[in-house]
Amino acid sequence: MNAPSRNMEAVGVTPGFSLPDPATLPSLKGKVSDEEWRLRCALAAAYRLVALYGWDDMIFTHISVRVPSEDGEPRFLLNPYGLFFEEMTASSLIKVDLKGNAVQETPYFTNPAGFTIHSALHMSRADAHCVLHTHSPHGVAVSAQQDGLRRYSQFAMIVHDDIAYHDYEGIATDLDERERLVRDMGNHGFLILRNHGLLTVGANCATAFLRMYFLEQACKAQILAQSDVKAPREESPAMAAKVLQQGAPAFVEGIGDNLAWPGLLRKLNRANPGYDR
Repeated sequence: MNAPSRNMEAVGVTPGFSLPDPATLPSLKGKVSDEEWRLRCALAAAYRLVALYGWDDMIFTHISVRVPSEDGEPRFLLNPYGLFFEEMTASSLIKVDLKGNAVQETPYFTNPAGFTIHSALHMSRADAHCVLHTHSPHGVAVSAQQDGLRRYSQFAMIVHDDIAYHDYEGIATDLDERERLVRDMGNHGFLILRNHGLLTVGANCATAFLRMYFLEQACKAQILAQSDVKAPREESPAMAAKVLQQGAPAFVEGIGDNLAWPGLLRKLNRANPGYDR
């Protein structure tokens, strides 16, 4: 039986209200399937890595992962609303339905409105097992520029030809926006939400994170390049196509899973261990 949905109204966020420290939660290891536990650990690591790289936005934005369903209904893992990315743990993540409502017992609550974008992409793309969304200053800055991402850097050329754009429609609470979002994203791996932020999808956390790394780096390089009084030098569309054909790291099978991700986990274990609790 599904646990009752926990949201802000149900919890009652009143003066003096506080969330449990995720480090004190009983572990869910052995209480969920081995596959779900593996996905929980990977997603918690992705949250902490986003914080480590400075792409987080306090308690806002989400990374979500599709998990195997026990009852035939789509299920996903999402962050508790109110926890910082740097303190996320495998056991604190909440299993939710398509509306972003909890389907497990949890001391936390979710922000279902924030799951609008994620649910649309999860359900429209078989390959979108992980959806990663950021509000970083450099990403938002580029999303606000008339021409979007320019071919100013190798970072940009790695991702340029696989980027889609979606116009700003306000805070993503309107379910009707999902259809337009899916249409604009198409089969691309990267999305720039104009005046809002960045988004990547992937078959797993490793792929979505590596793609976001290149997109974030491209945006940062663009803003830095534009600090010169002279217009930056931009490469040609043909050069961007050449880079993509050469086997850009964001797309080569195995680079994310087998090379970058294990190194990222080692880095995380040195800097901020405990995600796998």
